[in-house]
Amino acid sequence: MVMTALAWNLKAWLALQLPEASGRWQERHREEKRWLLGLEFKTFVQAFVRLPCQLVRTGRKLVYRLLSRNPHQRMFWRLVSVSRC
Repeated sequence: MVMTALAWNLKAWLALQLPEASGRWQERHREEKRWLLGLEFKTFVQAFVRLPCQLVRTGRKLVYRLLSRNPHQRMFWRLVSVSRC
């Protein structure tokens, strides 16, 4: 039960972290944020967690290559850009 609550909180936290750019795409980003907040957890896992990925070790860094296209990939990359420290 605790693990489910933590996973649900992760989904909500990511949705709240999704940036809303001002200007041309503001309404679209706002709709995507609302969609992600109301998303079922199973769909969230399919869209953002279970992504086929190839790990390549080159020199001193690890490269992640996404191997398939996802209709929610734009949101995924916006989340990645926000969550980088």
